[in-house]
Amino acid sequence: MVQLTELVDPDKLFHDDYAYFSSISTRMAEHFWQYAEWVREKYTAAADPLVIEVGSNDGIMLRNFANAGVRHVGVEPSANVAQAAREQGINTLCEFFNEQTARQICDEYGQADAVLGANVICHIPDLHSIFAGLDVLLKPTGVFVFEEPYLGDIVEKTSYDQIYDEHVFYFSLHSVSALARRHGMELIDVLPQSVHGGSMRYVIARQGSHRPSASVAEILNREIDKGLAEAATFVRLSERINASRDALVNLLQELRGQGKRVAGYGATSKSTTVTNFCGIGPDLVEFISDTTPGKQGKLSPGVHIPIVPYDHFTESRPDVALLFAWNHASEILANEAAFRAGGGQFVVYVPEVRILDDKTAYRHAG
Repeated sequence: MVQLTELVDPDKLFHDDYAYFSSISTRMAEHFWQYAEWVREKYTAAADPLVIEVGSNDGIMLRNFANAGVRHVGVEPSANVAQAAREQGINTLCEFFNEQTARQICDEYGQADAVLGANVICHIPDLHSIFAGLDVLLKPTGVFVFEEPYLGDIVEKTSYDQIYDEHVFYFSLHSVSALARRHGMELIDVLPQSVHGGSMRYVIARQGSHRPSASVAEILNREIDKGLAEAATFVRLSERINASRDALVNLLQELRGQGKRVAGYGATSKSTTVTNFCGIGPDLVEFISDTTPGKQGKLSPGVHIPIVPYDHFTESRPDVALLFAWNHASEILANEAAFRAGGGQFVVYVPEVRILDDKTAYRHAG
């Protein structure tokens, strides 16, 4: 198990002015449609099924169930995105998910065929409260399906920018399997996903209610082979992180020394980790462009790089864009064909620090 040891009060992270709306990415909208269809086909065969989503954000995944006439409840603690979901007709409860919330849902709607999560379970410090809620809420054959950034990908790609306050946990199959067993449940399936720079979809059910797929044992063995249970693996990761920092700072200094203007692309949680760890300020990155109105006109935490609207990026025409939102690279590079055709360059730092030329397809995007 890999986790943060210093935690921020959840009320300071998830509130009525939460900055991230899942619907802004067309790539993620497509992913959530596929996720929902997979769940519908595999786990909602019963008559009048009920699907619950923990951390449902603006309803981007649940709308697929709503459109199919499937009963659903979203549980979302951030009031502004919960309201956005309700305005789209998504049945949404503005609460943190725990045993009490589960009982409230169960009393009103009955037990669930599937409880879902997407990049949210790693945000919740008290995992045992989640499983206490699942014990109340799941039908005897119900499933808990969730996706999170995968520890194996973080280690393999040196994607240290996944490490920030919202992400309390960095799951491996071993840790998820052990957690499930402590609550009378078991891991019955796992499916690697490309989103968020490399994620894993976990399927958990009550012990003995489903036959585990062969992929569970296969990936558990792969984790042992890759050393995910060995401290030496993380010592080497630390060394690679430091080398990545030095390479990125050296490249940015070199570009600035050549008189080139560098802008950041995407004011993300990842960008906050990278700029603070690397000591990258306005002297190296002139501004960070972001399409989220709530971030514009503010400064990036810690290093105080101005955050500007996307229009400023297109109008000011920097020479180089430092791609903080690298997990959306395939979508971004397709949208920025004109920028690249005009001589603009993108710099990435995962899995290594490099400049993408105008013909590069970034294969590590998720």
